[in-house]
Amino acid sequence: MSAAIQDEYGYGPYTVEDLHNLPDEGKAHELVDGWLIELSPSTRHDYLAKALARILERAAEDSGANIYVQAPMDISTPSGARKPDVAVMSAEAARSARDLGLSLYPGNDVRLAIEIVSRGSGSEREDRRRKVIEYARTGIDQYWIVDFEPRPRIQILRLNGAAYGEPIVLEETDVLEVSDPFPIAFPLSRLADFR
Repeated sequence: MSAAIQDEYGYGPYTVEDLHNLPDEGKAHELVDGWLIELSPSTRHDYLAKALARILERAAEDSGANIYVQAPMDISTPSGARKPDVAVMSAEAARSARDLGLSLYPGNDVRLAIEIVSRGSGSEREDRRRKVIEYARTGIDQYWIVDFEPRPRIQILRLNGAAYGEPIVLEETDVLEVSDPFPIAFPLSRLADFR
């Protein structure tokens, strides 16, 4: 679920600086077109983000890929600052951003962004529609949309020019296998462990 933030002066526009100066109250936010949007993921959502991050880290280690996986990660996009549930970039790009003291990782350095859909939430429409366009415009090579209700399902979108091509849709009984940004293979049934 997401909600716009209002302060004593009314609604935005807000800046990245405002986003990073929010008090740490255990809440996550995105900055979209000058609006601060509060994210409210569920326990199942958080479990899947951690499970996917572990799967990706293990696959990268097994393949010898020098990558950085973060769940979640703040990235810059044309609309402001997004927070994919899981994101992957090269370790070199991550080090460079940290060395420069950037408050957001450059979105165009992200090789894979994953959003886990919370059905019926305000963020569902963003994940399924707006982020498809926004992440493509940012230059993110792959975007995975993960559903967990009623069963695990993943849509894999790959950048084809300036937009994502037709999604590859995998169901709970399928095995996800991709070679880029590094070899990743796992049965989607692994995401059904937490019911």
